[in-house]
Amino acid sequence: LDEAVAAAHLEHLGVKLTKLSDDQSGYLGIPKDGPFKPEIYRY
Repeated sequence: LDEAVAAAHLEHLGVKLTKLSDDQSGYLGIPKDGPFKPEIYRY
């Protein structure tokens, strides 16, 4: 739900989010759907 609300706000602001392509995912060595940070990374 939070992501849907955030997406609606971004659309209102004219922001367009994109997803990683297969080429980008392969180049970066991360899955297309995340997680995008390694396990060792902690907040």
